[in-house]
Amino acid sequence: MACFTVPLAEAVIVTAVRKLALRRHAGGTVDAAREGKLKSFKEKLRVLEKMLYGGSFLLAIEHIYHGEVVLYPPFLTAMRDPAEIPVMLHEMATVGTGMALLVTAVWGAGCLVASRMKKNSGGNMPGLQGAF
Repeated sequence: MACFTVPLAEAVIVTAVRKLALRRHAGGTVDAAREGKLKSFKEKLRVLEKMLYGGSFLLAIEHIYHGEVVLYPPFLTAMRDPAEIPVMLHEMATVGTGMALLVTAVWGAGCLVASRMKKNSGGNMPGLQGAF
């Protein structure tokens, strides 16, 4: 019903963190090594953002297709019947949180694999510059 809202909320938080990190270090003087690490971390956050926004968008489309989300208030059909609200909240807490955690874990694993591959190759990996 509304499970896609949890990864969407995480995506909004990740976007805010990334923007805050950009603003915080935009005017300061930072040494080159730290600047490179910060830039790498921001790119990794951008990948996580895309994964979360993309998944949330696809799930929202699927819910619209199945009639669980409508394009007029209250938007979520479960909100029409007060008896369905606890079911919706339970689904958000279990399925939505599980999806958000899984996407974040897959992203973290991808970051770890890319980092290890970069370390093993001596930092010379032109194919993985923008990924993870």
